Amino acid sequence: MNRFDYRDSKPRSNRFAALAAGSLIGAVALAGCSAGQLSQTASQESAVDGNAAVINNVALRNVRIQAQQNTDFLRPGTTVDLVLVAVNQSPDVADKLVGISTDIGKVTVTGNPTLPPGGTLFVGTPNGQNRKAVDAVEAADFVKAKVALSKQITNGPNYNFTFNFEKAGSVSLAVPISAPEGPPLSAGSAERP
Repeated sequence: MNRFDYRDSKPRSNRFAALAAGSLIGAVALAGCSAGQLSQTASQESAVDGNAAVINNVALRNVRIQAQQNTDFLRPGTTVDLVLVAVNQSPDVADKLVGISTDIGKVTVTGNPTLPPGGTLFVGTPNGQNRKAVDAVEAADFVKAKVALSKQITNGPNYNFTFNFEKAGSVSLAVPISAPEGPPLSAGSAERP
């Protein structure tokens, strides 16, 4: 004879309810473990030597002092290169680099520092870049920027520079020293020697 015992069925339904509740709590706990966390790759930046800044429509990239340091310090009276890439993000308004200042010396810019709409301005002589190849790909101009040091500088600390643009305004940023990777390429060379 089959006999239904109410006492046997009640604990079974409680076990099912407890199992369901435990599963729900576990799922919520696991989902909450990563809530508010940033992934490791979310804040990674590109591996470049210099600093970066954006002022209105002008983006400055890989801003650095490029100098070979063979002693403890680069001494006053030494001339070093300032290297950066300026990109005009405006599609229809030209801009112009009107000045660069720093408390470590006088900056002299030679060449036409006009930044055409949607164009790129290379300041300094970038190593590993062929000027003809860059010109073929994008509207790019090259100028040189030299810093005649009035104070000694060394690798490690960053040095404050202010970049003034005719329309975008000015921006200040800390600039590191970067050793050159090798001799700069000439305008026509295709490979490093």
